[in-house]
Amino acid sequence: MSGLPLVLASASPRREELLRRAGFAFEIVLSQVEEAHDPALTPEELTVENARRKAVAVSRARPEALVIGADTLVYVDGHPLGKPSDMEEALHMVRRLSGRTHEVCTGVVFAADAAVRRELHVITHVTFKPLTDDLIRSYHARVNPLDKAGAYGIQECTDMLLEHMTGSFTNVVGLPVDEVGAALRELQR
Repeated sequence: MSGLPLVLASASPRREELLRRAGFAFEIVLSQVEEAHDPALTPEELTVENARRKAVAVSRARPEALVIGADTLVYVDGHPLGKPSDMEEALHMVRRLSGRTHEVCTGVVFAADAAVRRELHVITHVTFKPLTDDLIRSYHARVNPLDKAGAYGIQECTDMLLEHMTGSFTNVVGLPVDEVGAALRELQR
């Protein structure tokens, strides 16, 4: 698949920034697919399924390209936390993460000619400091939580929230850059 143009099937400005910083040239084409919300699926299965839907849909429109689809979810106690619908839900989500360890799972799928070429997932364990409601509100005054899974962006005001992390920082931002880069180099040989 050497020489195929690269397409990112994502509206996430964080994914775009991470991929550009990693040195990849690509264009963005948004997918118009409905995401799965099946509670019977594991975090790995659900994020990979949603990434697959995005990548394959865009690959149908751009069969001459290598398309990257990604999906990131925050999990606490085995339950996914998507994007909050309002500030009250955002407060509740971060309150739930306060003083605890949660998982951030990103599924990534690479597709070309409407067929899946490679799938991967990465899990990072994140532990938050104990947080008061006032601190959470102060954080949300600085960072818009409504477009972020789990109502937080680890790259913004990290010192306010983070106690400890095991795994990929960029995964928590929205795209595990090291793993994506390795897969792209392999696929583009």
